[in-house]
Amino acid sequence: MDLYSGVVAGPRGGSMRDRRGRGRRGPVALPGPLSPRSVPVHRPPRAEFDLLVGDALDQLRPAFEREATTVEVVVEEVPILPEEWADDVPLSIATELGGTPRVVLFRLPLTHRSTGREDLVDLLLDHLVDRLAEIWQVPPDDLDPRLDR
Repeated sequence: MDLYSGVVAGPRGGSMRDRRGRGRRGPVALPGPLSPRSVPVHRPPRAEFDLLVGDALDQLRPAFEREATTVEVVVEEVPILPEEWADDVPLSIATELGGTPRVVLFRLPLTHRSTGREDLVDLLLDHLVDRLAEIWQVPPDDLDPRLDR
């Protein structure tokens, strides 16, 4: 009997188990002949959003260097609203805590209002510019790095 003349029916039966919660192992996840550069690292949505906020703050760095007031930028998942709230869910707020101005960005409302990554970056930058302009009492057009000067 020829060992290789049989019919190949697809992948091996049974369930693929992830024992001990360590994720997939082998040629799919590690560098090797099937994937020489390995598989790209997956970031959770929170970490991805934090990187976008960091990129937006890097674009606004000249405005931070010009203004004397230090501002904290904080990311929260969702705003805590009272039950009788009837307006739209806020995407960001400007507040003050202990004498330090603070911009709070709400991750889930911002991501739900955007249609893609580019739209999220624009929306995020819009809200950062608006809240910083509110705190520093300057026109938003003076802070926006996307406008030609």
